This record gives sequence, structure tokens and C-alpha cells, in this order.
Amino acid sequence: MKVIGVYLDRCTGCKTCELYCATERGSHGKNLLKAVQESPIPQPRLRVEGAHGVSFPFQCRHCLRAPCLDACLAGALVREEKTNLVVIREDRCIGCWTCAAFCPYGVIFPWSQRKIALKCDRCVYMENPVCVDVCPTHALELVELDEIEKLLQEKRGGIGEEITAKKMDGLYLLHLGK
Repeated sequence: MKVIGVYLDRCTGCKTCELYCATERGSHGKNLLKAVQESPIPQPRLRVEGAHGVSFPFQCRHCLRAPCLDACLAGALVREEKTNLVVIREDRCIGCWTCAAFCPYGVIFPWSQRKIALKCDRCVYMENPVCVDVCPTHALELVELDEIEKLLQEKRGGIGEEITAKKMDGLYLLHLGK
């Protein structure tokens, strides 16, 4: 399964991904210049947040045990069988936003003008997520989940070996730098 990976050192917080997400997924004309003139103004399905010089694009994690699925009162949130992604059926959404309250990552957003919930569906109906394609710094990348697991295992193993080699005891704060 592919996921959207984020290079924190590359994200500048420019919000290009937000603009194009809103244009591609929320506008009628799929044109940025026309989208800003639409009413209601199209909304993105991801958010870029930042503090202290670090920005991060937040999007749905498509949890295996997604609390939002159980919380949805109208059955508008469903898991796609082919892709295993959690998607919103906008025609079923009643705008109660219970899913947003239950999302552990805070990545389901209310669109009050249209009375629906919004969340990233990883552009499931497109070849690639638009945010990945338009990021000017290539901070977003579509990667295989297995690759990420492998990298994490290597990093965990290295930390364990470092502790063992130094015969450390007691409490240590580990530096998990780049």
C-alpha cells in the first residue's frame, strides 16, 4: 500500500499543496484562477500547519482501526475495498462532523458552507495525489508502506546497538536526529 511521505526538512509551508488540492478536489472548473471566484470557495482536504520554523502538511492516515468510520452517523465514511482507503461519500454526509470529533489526528475538517466533512482520500480516483505532484520542494512523496517500515526498523536497530555498545544504564534521552 502506498502512503504519502513527508520530508520535514523540505516543507517550507508555502501551502501550494492546499491551493491545488482545493482547486482539483473542490472546485467546479478545476482552474486555480477561476476557483477563487467560486462560491463557496473550494476547500482543501489537507492542511499545512507550522510553528518555530517547521511546517507539516496534515492529511488522513487512513487508520486500520479508524474511529471515524464507527462515529459516522450517516454511514458516509466508508473504506474502499480495492484501495483500503477511508473515503467520504459526500452525497450521504449530513454535516454533523462527528467524524471530525473522533479523528485522532484532527485531519477531518468541516466545510460548513456545503454542510459536509472533508478529508484527504489520497486522490483515490486519480493516478497520483495532486499535492505530491505540485509540491515545489518535493517535500511530499508517494512511497510504499513497506519501505517506511524497513527504514524505521533500521533506525530502531541502530539505537539499540548504540545503547548496547556503550553499556549504558539508567535513564537516557535519545537523540533521534537525521
